Amino acid sequence: MLTDFTTLETLRQHHLFDKLPESAFIEVGNLANLRRLDSSDILFHQGDTADRFYLLLEGQIILTRVLPEGNEKLVEIIQPGQVFADSLLFCGTRHYPATASALKSSCLVSIDNAHYRRLLEEQPSICLELLASFSIRLHQRLTEIDTLAVANASRRVVRFLCQEQAGSNGQIRLSVPKRLIASQLGIQPETFSRILHRLIDAGLIAMERRNIRVINTLRLANYCE
Repeated sequence: MLTDFTTLETLRQHHLFDKLPESAFIEVGNLANLRRLDSSDILFHQGDTADRFYLLLEGQIILTRVLPEGNEKLVEIIQPGQVFADSLLFCGTRHYPATASALKSSCLVSIDNAHYRRLLEEQPSICLELLASFSIRLHQRLTEIDTLAVANASRRVVRFLCQEQAGSNGQIRLSVPKRLIASQLGIQPETFSRILHRLIDAGLIAMERRNIRVINTLRLANYCE
């Protein structure tokens, strides 16, 4: 049961909950749980029963997936304010397709899937708005897939850097190992490192360990043109 006013307000502002009638939202708060994880703690494993979804309040959560050939792939890094595992509410998947673990000490709200689905069944008008939101997210995923399918390795790395530095004055902190970022981009770790060094030699970025500074955003964006 959630009792903290700030936590309830954060939950209420998310698009999955902001259109719920007050009585339904109170039900959510009564049945939701607060979870705290230390760095490296596992929230759920790939293949576990998918019976809950989560809103991250503090910290960072990393989603990774082990592919059939045994390679580990970075799926996404969850930031505060984001919900994850929610798409499983509607796709009929009974098991988590990825492993969720804490990159740093984290605090999450845990919501029961079955209860939330029942609330939506009682409020069908809300479902249309949620479908619009899911459609936007699907479009974003398709754009990422298109980039991986047609872009060469250098373009993938440049696109990643441009996205990461947006709104941060050109400062990028790699919060996960390079090998996982490389797997997310569909390239080998050695290729990722080699491209970073090319960008350094070209005077487009500076790098110290996991900290990257974009020196010239416009030239970086046009690097592969």
